[in-house]
Parts: sequence; structure tokens; C-alpha cells
Amino acid sequence: MQAGSKHGIVPVLAAVMGNAIVSIIKLSAALTSGSSAMFSEAIHSFADTANQIFLLIGITRSRKKATEDFVYGYGRERFFWAVLSACGVFFVGAGVTMYHGITSLIKPEPVEISPFVFAVLGVSFVVELATFFIAAHELREANPHLTWTERLNEGDPSTLAVFLEDGIAVLGVLIASAAIGLSYVTGNGLWDAVGSIIISVLLGVAALILISKNRGYLIGKAMPEEIQDEILELLASDPAVERVLDFKSTTLDVGVYRLTCEVEINGHALIGDYLQQSLPDAFEEIDGNYESFKRFVVTHTDRIPRLIGTHIDLLEAKIQAMFPGIRHVISRLIS
Repeated sequence: MQAGSKHGIVPVLAAVMGNAIVSIIKLSAALTSGSSAMFSEAIHSFADTANQIFLLIGITRSRKKATEDFVYGYGRERFFWAVLSACGVFFVGAGVTMYHGITSLIKPEPVEISPFVFAVLGVSFVVELATFFIAAHELREANPHLTWTERLNEGDPSTLAVFLEDGIAVLGVLIASAAIGLSYVTGNGLWDAVGSIIISVLLGVAALILISKNRGYLIGKAMPEEIQDEILELLASDPAVERVLDFKSTTLDVGVYRLTCEVEINGHALIGDYLQQSLPDAFEEIDGNYESFKRFVVTHTDRIPRLIGTHIDLLEAKIQAMFPGIRHVISRLIS
């Protein structure tokens, strides 16, 4: 099982359960009140529940072991299902909500206010705020040394989806409450329709952010730049590495990377110590004997490729010890 594959499962599970409950009670409130904003909130929560089930499927499938057909594992499955989830937010969540809001704007209907409606909004606010904080805690715990801007850029897409969707859900409850209240006070259903449209726009923006983020991972987003810089610094500090000619990386899963590196070997630095240890004794053994000299050349020429391979293995081990998330290192040598 790949490290990093468990990322996101706690906030997604919490979000699925929380949004399923909230969806039902919001729909009940929408049907009893006739509120467009409340209906939008119900659709929003239903869409969130379905979309977070997609996220859960992606996380589960990404934990499958590598096979002959997929030698690097199934880590990117989570990004595929996350794209489907984000499309659901856009087309179902934002699309249906926008349609209902515009319809209510064209043909406004009276909104019935009852204590039940505001009780539902209160319960929804508490549940969605709780799942929002669970997602925020996961982002913070997984990236303790990053700023919030960096966490939103580098964090697990599944956790980020819950963070954005439930953050908007919390804001949506406040917007719906204000819209329903204004419609009731003014007697004008326009406010209720506007509230629905605002919620739709927020969902659309969140969906586009998530689609863009997961698209990057699906087409081969590189590892974070700070990790690349540290690896290049490590390689540059090795006397046997003349220079790095090519450096490529791609993300296989959350925190799991594949690295391809082409380096030019400094042969003199690599075999200098080795020859210093071997030459004095060899010189004594040869003692001007041509056959002994040939045996020396054959023996030590055969050892040089092994010496290079051993040193490259050592460099790869250092890289993986420094960054355990780098699971596959492909080295290309020029000597």
C-alpha cells in the first residue's frame, strides 16, 4: 500500500455522513417553506454527498497494489474520481442551483417562514462547520510547515474538495438565512432568488478550482519545487556528479513521486580513492610483467561499471531516505 494513499479518507467519510443527514433535512425545509435559497441549499448538499462518495471511491481504488499492467500502482485513480466529483459540483450543484435561482427570479413565489426552517439552517451550519474543521485539521496536519496558501496548493485534492465544498456550505447557510429573512421582511421573493444565484456562483468557482488542480495531477504534475531543489543540491554536492543534465518528476499519488534523472559522471573523482587503494599493491605484483599487467587491466576495467552502479544506488538511497515519498528513481548516466 502506498504511503499517502490514506490522505483524505477521514474528512471525506465525515463529509459523506454529515452531508447525507443535512441533505434530507434541508429538502424537508425547502418543501415546507417553498424557499428557492433553501432548495438550492438542499441540492447543494445532495450534490456534495454524491461528489464526496466519488472521492471515497477514488481514495479506495488508489490504495490497490501495483500490477503488471500498472507497475506504478493506482495512485492517480483518486485524481480521476476527484475530477468527476468536481464536474458534479459544477454541473449538478452549481448548474441546478443557478437554474432554480433564475427561474425564481423570473417567476418569484412567496416564501413561508417557520421556526423549522431556521432550525434546519442551524443544524446544517453546525454539521457542515464540523466537517469543514475536520478537513482544515487534516490539511494542517499533513502540511505542518506550509502556509495556508501553500497547503491549498499542495494539499490532498480530496481533502481540499471537502474543505472548499463545506466551507461554501457554511457560507451558503448564512446566505440562505439572510435571503430568506430579507424575503420575509420585505415581502419580495427577489432576495431569495438572488441568494440561490450567489450560492451557485460560489459552487461554480470551487468546482473550477478543483477541476484545474486534479487535471494537473492527471497529466503528470511535477513534485513540489522545494523538493526538486533539495535533490538537485544533494546531487551537486556529490564529487562524482559532474553535472545534472536532465531532471524530471511526476506525481503518482498524494506525496508519492517518480523521479527520472540524467547525470554526467566525473570518472576521475569516482575512481580516484579506489585506485589509490589498489595501485600500490598492484604495482608491486606486476613488477614489469606484461601478463600481470593485462590481468590487472581486465580485473579493474570490469570493476568500474560496478563501481558506477554502486555509487548511483547509493545516491538513489540517499534521495529516498531524504524523501520517502519518492518511490521510483530512474537514473541515466553519461560518463
